[in-house]
Amino acid sequence: MAGGTWSGTDRPVLPGFYMNFEAAALSAIEPGGQGVVAMPVKANWGAVRQFVEITSEQGIYDAYGVDQGDAATAPAVLKLALLGKPKKLLAYRIADAAAAKASVTLKDSAAANVLKLTAKYEGTRGNNFSVIVQTNAVDGTKKDLKLLEGTATLKVFTFSGSTIQAAADAINQDASNVWLTASVLAPGNGTLAPVAGSALTGGNSGISTIVSTDYVNALSALETQQFHVLALDGLSDASIQASTVAWTTRLRSEGKGIVTVLGGSAADDIAADAVSRATARSATFNHEAIVNVGTGAVLAGTSYSSAYISAYVAGLIAGQKLSEATTYAVAPFSDVTRRWTRSEQETAVKNGVFLLYHDGQKVKALRGMNALISLRQGQNAAWKKIRTIRVMDTINNDLLRTAEDSYIGKVNNTEEGRLALVEAAKQYMQTLAQAGVIEAANFDVYLNPAYYGQGSVLTPAADQVYIKWEAKLTDVMEQIFGTFIVN
Repeated sequence: MAGGTWSGTDRPVLPGFYMNFEAAALSAIEPGGQGVVAMPVKANWGAVRQFVEITSEQGIYDAYGVDQGDAATAPAVLKLALLGKPKKLLAYRIADAAAAKASVTLKDSAAANVLKLTAKYEGTRGNNFSVIVQTNAVDGTKKDLKLLEGTATLKVFTFSGSTIQAAADAINQDASNVWLTASVLAPGNGTLAPVAGSALTGGNSGISTIVSTDYVNALSALETQQFHVLALDGLSDASIQASTVAWTTRLRSEGKGIVTVLGGSAADDIAADAVSRATARSATFNHEAIVNVGTGAVLAGTSYSSAYISAYVAGLIAGQKLSEATTYAVAPFSDVTRRWTRSEQETAVKNGVFLLYHDGQKVKALRGMNALISLRQGQNAAWKKIRTIRVMDTINNDLLRTAEDSYIGKVNNTEEGRLALVEAAKQYMQTLAQAGVIEAANFDVYLNPAYYGQGSVLTPAADQVYIKWEAKLTDVMEQIFGTFIVN
């Protein structure tokens, strides 16, 4: 899917749908509805360097377990993201070269090594597994291989006691088995020796030496996936954040309309100069597609840094309907880790910091601002709002998909073909108008007069079409000014 932006002096080479958004009387716009959040995570269990779709809290635990030890982030950050109510999560477990699966070797009754049991995934969770081999209580010709995690029984595999292969098949062919794989080392005498409790060992989660390259590789893998909002897994490292910002900017220039949410450390969040630390991050990011969270929050008695809370904000942005905004959205937290004063909140809004605040009863998002500080050519103040960027991305992605599905390579570049494309775009904009996203009386789509018509000064190539559209986008109420008159 080729696409992105274009200019008169830098026209793309690949075939595709290239669009420019210019701030033509834009008021604050609305974000896309029910999107996907992507996130690299660290875990003590689960598929390594593979994408996993998650739609529920149970799905998190099924994919990555519940253990948050050894700096594992997946259980916490993915749960925070789900609290924002996105359509789904797209998780990608990163790990270093030390990642390894736990295993144990079982012997036959003649003490020969015959069967190796290996945890399905790399990680220290496998080190908590143990197995018991004993004669089946009902049928003495069969054996039971019981798998335990700690003291809890996960599964009992029953098999014929006459061959080692039967034991391996009972494990590998069980569709409900999500914990072990078995491999036959030797047929031996065909009878597994009794085991009172043998633990799997050697599992390593591959977390301790994760470096920036692991995150960069995860981002590269994400380029092949469809998602809307990205968050890191509680990471506040400045160099990795800088790489992520550069990556986000590049993908947007290539037509992939994504937003990235970042945050700071717990120390930054509660410092006396927390305001200046948060605003300094925004000044460094300085981009409309980056949201910089400035406050940590408390959930069920646990305090999370703003870098962790960025996962929640990512879910909140992705979960917003076209008619909604993040401003004043009620959050599921009991408090924030530092309550900013009124003047500090004003500083945050003016300097591209996304805040959560406690209003005396509940925690809410303050104002849906991104980290754009210095406007670039063609931008106005509306570009500093998350809603604006999400709506532009929605329009861009939807029209790009329509063009690729129905026009590029399918319709002749004649006047009739071009007018058909314009009409399709108008129908799309009419849908937005009916939904209240744009003003019904203030939108238009037409062929770019610089290339077509009597006043045109440029000549398009035979396979190029240039269109323009204008829209006045609606906004939600964010400031209400009243006058109370006493008679």
